[in-house]
Amino acid sequence: MDLEQIKQQTRSAVCQLLEVARLQAGDILVVGCSSSEIVGGTIGKDSSYNAAVAVVEAILPLLQEKGIYLAAQCCEHLNRAIIIERQAVEKHQIVSVVPKPKAGGSFATAVYERLACPVAVEAIQADAGMDIGDTLIGMHLRSVAVPLRIEQNTVGNARVICATTRPKYIGGPRAQYE
Repeated sequence: MDLEQIKQQTRSAVCQLLEVARLQAGDILVVGCSSSEIVGGTIGKDSSYNAAVAVVEAILPLLQEKGIYLAAQCCEHLNRAIIIERQAVEKHQIVSVVPKPKAGGSFATAVYERLACPVAVEAIQADAGMDIGDTLIGMHLRSVAVPLRIEQNTVGNARVICATTRPKYIGGPRAQYE
């Protein structure tokens, strides 16, 4: 798989997500990414650090330009912990872990290496999410997730699924629910 093509597809997907989700400075976008799936392998078995770097190099500048924080989901070996900038999670409990390609995932590792002050947290409630390669990011979204349809629905061989979140609807006239 051509790394430039991976970057282009990722940029396209992120730009489309940002347009539809209407994220603002200070918001958090959680991204789960299987580099194995991108290169046509089996999730968790065929990790590609180079593919992961291509994805990070496409996503990070776009988010930084808008003041949006990237939350990178680690793999299940690190209980799907999140790698994020310290200033985004000052009130969260930080855990002591540094991801590696075979323990945390290539994507989380590449993000950790590129953030100014990376930390890991056990969980987060992000404002929107992008799942590249069926990594199951739902646990890190706010409680009311809304699917987003974007035109760029693959990166390499991996499917891309996006979501935004909205506040819960609580209360209101009972008649509207009958």
